[in-house]
Amino acid sequence: MSEAISQPGPQPDLSADEFSAAVSAVTSAFGDPTRRDIYLFVRDAAGVTASEVAERFDLHPNVARHHLEKLAGGGYLNVELARHETAGRPSKRYHAADVGTALSFPPRRDELLATLLARALELLDADQAAAMADEVGYEYGLALAARMAPVTTGDPGLSAHKSVRAALAVVADALTAHGFAAHTEKRGRLSVIVAEQCPFGDAATRYPHVVCAVDRGMIRGMLAGLYGETDPRFTETRPSGDDHCVARV
Repeated sequence: MSEAISQPGPQPDLSADEFSAAVSAVTSAFGDPTRRDIYLFVRDAAGVTASEVAERFDLHPNVARHHLEKLAGGGYLNVELARHETAGRPSKRYHAADVGTALSFPPRRDELLATLLARALELLDADQAAAMADEVGYEYGLALAARMAPVTTGDPGLSAHKSVRAALAVVADALTAHGFAAHTEKRGRLSVIVAEQCPFGDAATRYPHVVCAVDRGMIRGMLAGLYGETDPRFTETRPSGDDHCVARV
C-alpha cells in the first residue's frame, strides 16, 4: 500500500511543511544507529523476524520488534502476516520496501485514494458520509480478519480469540502492516490501540469525519471477525491536534 504514484517530468518543489515532515520522518526512522544497522540487515535478507533481528544484534525481542515497527510505520519495511493453524498472534516477517517509494513525493497512493474517497463523500450529508465511510472500513476489516484468524474450530461462526486483549494485539499488527505503526497499551482497566502514524497523511486532516470513520470501521470490522462486535471510539486523533490516534474498545 505504500507504492508511489509515477509522475513523469520534474517533481514540484516541496513546501516548507512538506520538507520538514520528510526530514522528521527520516530522522525518526534512522536517527538511531542500531535501527540503521537493522534496516541494512533486513534489506540484505530475504525477510526476517523480530527474533532473528534480536539474535543478530543481541537485543531483547521486544526492543527488536520496536525498531522493526518504527521502520515499518515509516514505510521503509513491508510486513507480511503469516496465518497460523493454531491459536495465537500471526507471525510477522519484515521485508525492505522500495526506499524510493518511502522517500518520494507526491503522497503515496493510499493517501490519494483517501482524498478522492473523502472528496466524493463530501457531496453527501456529513453524517451520511461518515456512516458510509465507516461501512467501507468495516467490510474491509472483516475481510482482513477472515485472512488473519487462526483456524481453531471447524465452525467459522465461532470467534478465534477469546479475549479482547488478544484480538486487539492482532488488530494492532494488521494496522502496522497498513502503515499505522500501531501497538496496544493498558490504560487503567482499559486496553487501547495507539496508532503513531497515519498512512492517509493530509487527507485525514482535511476530511477527518470521513477518513477517521474508515479507520474506526476497519478496527470494528477486524474485531468483529476476530472477537465479536464492539464499539471502538477514538479518544485522541491527529486531526484534533493529538500526537497519536487512540482507539478505546
